[in-house]
Amino acid sequence: MRDLLLIACYAAAGSAVAGVLGAVALRAVRRRSVALSLAVPAVVAVGAMLAGTLSVAWAMFLSSHDLAVITMVCAVAAATSTATALLLGRRVSRAHRRLEDAAGALGDGRGFQAPDAPMPAELASLARRLTDTSARLTASREREAALEASRRELVAWISHDLRSPLAGLRAMAEALEDGMTDEPARYHRRMRTEVERLTEMVNDLFELSRIQAGSLAPSLARISAYDLVGDAIAGAHPLAAGRGVRLTGDGVQPLPLRADGNQMSRVLANLLVNAIHRTPADGTVAVSAREVGDTAVLAVTDGCGGIPADELHRVFDTGWRGEHARTPPAGAGLGLAIVRGIVEAHAGRVSVRNIPGGCRFEVTLPLARRTVPRAPRTP
Repeated sequence: MRDLLLIACYAAAGSAVAGVLGAVALRAVRRRSVALSLAVPAVVAVGAMLAGTLSVAWAMFLSSHDLAVITMVCAVAAATSTATALLLGRRVSRAHRRLEDAAGALGDGRGFQAPDAPMPAELASLARRLTDTSARLTASREREAALEASRRELVAWISHDLRSPLAGLRAMAEALEDGMTDEPARYHRRMRTEVERLTEMVNDLFELSRIQAGSLAPSLARISAYDLVGDAIAGAHPLAAGRGVRLTGDGVQPLPLRADGNQMSRVLANLLVNAIHRTPADGTVAVSAREVGDTAVLAVTDGCGGIPADELHRVFDTGWRGEHARTPPAGAGLGLAIVRGIVEAHAGRVSVRNIPGGCRFEVTLPLARRTVPRAPRTP
C-alpha cells in the first residue's frame, strides 16, 4: 500500500509539471487558431502521462531499456493525438471560415445563407441563429423602405392637397380685394368651405403625429356599442342622404365596451365617410355590432365593388386612398391610418376583406366586464 501511495505521489508531481506547462501554453495561444488550441490539450494529456511515468521510473530505478521503451510509446501516442487534434482543429477552422464568409453577406444587405458543408453542432446552431437574424433584418429593411416610401408619398400628396385650396383662397381673396366680383357672399362661403377643409386636414395630421409618437392616451370609460353606432349613423346621415346612399344599423347589439367615446366615434365616422364616398348612389352602407367570444366586432359594409387583392395590405397605410387622382373629396388619405392607430391604442385590431359587391371593415375591441346584479338582502 505504501508503494502505491508513493507511485501516486511521483506520478502526480510529474503530471502537475506537465499541467502547468500546458496552462502556460494555452495562455500563449489563446489568440491563435482553434486548431493549435486543440493540439495543446492533446499534447498535455500525453505529456502528463509521460511525465508521471518518467517520474515513477526514475524513482524505481528502471533500466535504461525499459525507460526508452516507455518514452518511445508515449512519444508515438503524443504524435498520434497531436495529429488527430490538428486534423479536428483544421475541420473546425474550415467550417468557421465558411461561416464567416457567409456572415459577411449580412453587412452587404444580401442576406445570410448557411454553408452546405457539415459543421460542428455549435457552429450549426450559430448558423441557424444567423439565418433567423438575417430574415428579421430583411423584413425590417423592407418595412423601413415601405415606410419611407409612404412618407415621401404623403409629403408629396399633402403638398398637392394644400397647394390647391391655398391657391383658390388666394385668388378669391385677391378678387374680393380688387372688387372684381359681384357676389362677395358666394366667395365668402367658398372661402369658409376651403378653410374648413384645410382645418380638417391639419387636425388629421396632428392626430396622426400623436399616434405615431405613441402619445395617444385614450380616456377609457364604459360605453354601449348601440349608442356609439347610433350616434355615428346620425352624424353621417346628411352626407349619405346627399349622395343617395342608404345607411342601416339593424344588426347592432347593445354590447358593453371600455373605450374612449370621442375617439371611437371618430373611428366609426371615418369608416362611414369612407364607405359612403366609395358606395355608388342607391347603394347601402350597413353597420353591425356583434359579440365574438370575449370581444365586440363593429363592422362597416359598403358597396364599393371591392379592393384589388394587391392593395388590401395597404388600406391602412398613411396616405393610401385607393386611387391615383389627388382630387377632392378623396381627402389626404389619413382617415384609415388614424382608424388603425386609435383602435390599436385601445388594444384592438382593425381589418378589411372583400365581400360580394363591396368590402367589409371590422373593428375588434375587448368587451367590458359585465356587472352581475346582486341579490337584495333580506332583512
